[in-house]
Amino acid sequence: MYLAPLNYDRYFKKVFSDTRIAQRFLEDFFDIKIDELEELPTKRKITDDASAVEFDYRCRIGGNFVIIDMQQWFKTDIVKRFYMYHSMNTVLQLEKMPDKSIDLEENKKKDIKDYDKLVPVITLIWLADDDLNFTDDFVSFTMTSETVHDFLRNKNLWREENMLELLAERAKCLGIIDNRTRKLDFLQKNKLIYAFQPNIIRNKKFSKYLPWFELADKTRNKLNEKGWFDEYLKDQIFVEIIKRINTETFVQADWEYIDDYENYREKVRRFEQVFIEEGIEKGIEKGIEKGIPQGELIKARIIAKKMKGKGEPIDKIVEYTGLSIEDIEKL
Repeated sequence: MYLAPLNYDRYFKKVFSDTRIAQRFLEDFFDIKIDELEELPTKRKITDDASAVEFDYRCRIGGNFVIIDMQQWFKTDIVKRFYMYHSMNTVLQLEKMPDKSIDLEENKKKDIKDYDKLVPVITLIWLADDDLNFTDDFVSFTMTSETVHDFLRNKNLWREENMLELLAERAKCLGIIDNRTRKLDFLQKNKLIYAFQPNIIRNKKFSKYLPWFELADKTRNKLNEKGWFDEYLKDQIFVEIIKRINTETFVQADWEYIDDYENYREKVRRFEQVFIEEGIEKGIEKGIEKGIPQGELIKARIIAKKMKGKGEPIDKIVEYTGLSIEDIEKL
């Protein structure tokens, strides 16, 4: 192993502890130029009863507070977990929020937080394994009016003969989205973004962020070699990344960490596999109960979908599951 797995917590944080590297990644992912970046504390305790929460990376870029967090393997709670992180990134602005005074009766004054100084937050979740059933490189969520959702889901409206009504509803939605009264547009400026490493590697879309995820994916191979990374040596930022996770400087504790990490991942995978297999068996049983004689077909489709999500070649999925190419493409 020439380079340690970038997706492992210790090495991800070791890389992103360099502000230059973090800034360059954010510039490449968001395709922006960052003039100034302020690093912020990554470990915080919100209440007396709450356990400490630690972000992988946290900073402020101009008018946004930004979190980068990496998720190494599949976990069932990542949607709610990172929504909480996203919310905390807003709440933590109370640390530096200035006070303002309001006049009360009898010449009295009261100091309150100046919430007008609150700025939008962007939470970027780097998913190393999961794709949340998406095929795009990433998906971004913002807070918007329910009117937009209702407009998109109204099947009765989406007919060719309703074109004038459609245009009227679209104008109504745009009116809500564009309403900046009392800074309502602040809600839409907050973003929770999931970036899917498996999809990015498979799609190979021309983008500035592609090399980051390709390098990370190569380091996951335990047999990775020095020659695999020659293409990155022309870029000083990537040279620094390679330097930080180069195993030539490793001590025994580093190798033990990698072994322990692998063992823990395997235990988690085996634990989850029990529930997956039980779910498959129950699905097959339900299919048989309902008179569906294709229990094994159900199982094959579940396996095929999982292989497809991991970017396995179609011919390999066909060989392993026995399904047709047409069946697999429909999944």
